[in-house]
Amino acid sequence: MDAKPARLSRTVLTEIILPADTNYHNTVFGGRVMQYMDKVATIASMRHSRKAVVTASSDSLDFFAPVKLGEAIQLEAFVTWTHRSSMEVFVKIESENLLTGERKRTATAFLTFVALDEHGQPTPVPGIIPETEEEKKLFETAEARFTARKLRKDTRL
Repeated sequence: MDAKPARLSRTVLTEIILPADTNYHNTVFGGRVMQYMDKVATIASMRHSRKAVVTASSDSLDFFAPVKLGEAIQLEAFVTWTHRSSMEVFVKIESENLLTGERKRTATAFLTFVALDEHGQPTPVPGIIPETEEEKKLFETAEARFTARKLRKDTRL
């Protein structure tokens, strides 16, 4: 199975934050952001594997700034690294004040997906070819994140 460039999995999702998406601070619910993250990362991992996928883990979700009512939220995701049947997906999130054009980094996260065959069993996925500096840095540090996730799973009660 030939490796694929990370750019082929790159996926962008943009939404406007409406009242139903917000908490009593008039900022987006963290859970809503997580829902958007899972959606955009699912698409990225399916683009890479061309298989059905399931979310295996979500980690390193770091919030930096709130997204306010009426702002746009933009999520960008791409596959950074693969193991046999799993794919690590990086998601970066920005908000944009649509009236002023001001943008800010809102959050980042890593999610892991497993590709499934037609019987619902894990199936191999292509490797990744990082091309940009960002892709290369994330690729080079991915195995350490994989090991940390595995250790965390192995030590759960």
